[in-house]
Amino acid sequence: MSNSETIKYTCPYCEKEFDVEIYNTVNVSQDPDLKERCMSGDIFRHSCPHCHSDFMIQNPLLYEDTEHRFIIWVSAKELGDLSSFAKPLIAKGYTLRRCATVKEFVEKIQIFEDGANDIAVELAKYDSFIDFLDSRKGKAEDVTSIDYVYTKDDVMKIDIRMDDKGMSFLIPVSGLHDELEANKEMFEIEDEQFPCINSDWILSVFMKAQGNA
Repeated sequence: MSNSETIKYTCPYCEKEFDVEIYNTVNVSQDPDLKERCMSGDIFRHSCPHCHSDFMIQNPLLYEDTEHRFIIWVSAKELGDLSSFAKPLIAKGYTLRRCATVKEFVEKIQIFEDGANDIAVELAKYDSFIDFLDSRKGKAEDVTSIDYVYTKDDVMKIDIRMDDKGMSFLIPVSGLHDELEANKEMFEIEDEQFPCINSDWILSVFMKAQGNA
């Protein structure tokens, strides 16, 4: 079940202290009303009762979806050795991940609810970025975000966004899986350690393959 606690917090704007409720664990299968707050990121958003300023508190959060069999640990820091905790969950078919930011967390939920492979998603983002540069539609420094949109009918949609425009890529999922299968060792991860599968991770994979890491 979900668990929350009330803590003392000092507003970063007016510097007055007040009580704030933060969630440590969320089980959306048991508490579906919390799902939308997680999907929007609002579960980390708070308002000061004194100056009414809004701000984010990215506290560590364990998110569990028993229906889709995944657990996400939101934490900016690495978690250490969690193998004793992780092994029974992996045996039950759970996918385990760590997300360093709220943005990653929100996207990861969508990926797993779509039944997509998040490693394939990061590969699709990387390939889309390379195609974007090759097409000369913009420069690397122009890109503000590379976002997963959806997976449907064996097609994954990736959006590359810039300040004033964007570009979409539709990628065959089967092709991504073929690439992952052909390079198993290259994309190998340890689920027991709640790996953080994001843009930094995929970049490190290709740098290592090129002998630069």
